[in-house]
Amino acid sequence: MVATSVCAQKQGVNWLSFEQLEDSLSVKPKKTLIFFTAQWCAYCKKMEEVSFKDPDILSTLNTAFYSVKMDVETSDTIYFGGQQFVNKEFQKKRNPVHQIAKLLASRNSMPFSVPVLIILDSNFRVQQRFFEYQSPKKMRSILSK
Repeated sequence: MVATSVCAQKQGVNWLSFEQLEDSLSVKPKKTLIFFTAQWCAYCKKMEEVSFKDPDILSTLNTAFYSVKMDVETSDTIYFGGQQFVNKEFQKKRNPVHQIAKLLASRNSMPFSVPVLIILDSNFRVQQRFFEYQSPKKMRSILSK
């Protein structure tokens, strides 16, 4: 276990794009973690520097999950599940949120906020959503379920 953790720590999380995720799911279904972030988000950066560098978390993510990290303010067009997703707010408002992030991580009567972690099962059904900073301890608990 130590060798795997050390190796995973040097490599970091094997982040995929949504397009790569779709290809991977078609070959071998498994759980998926989606991390929605923004460049200005201090708690997102803290998660990247602390939680996503924890050896146990890295080992679990890189073996038992597909992991996607997405900046919610991107202007990229994303093709997933035979659909096209865009950021309709890009260049129209401050802190524009991409359509795919809104679809997966919006809450009723709450403004969109980051960081967001979404755990999906191997059939790509949402199992859990988390809308705040996740410490390594909390994240290990989330991933072990």
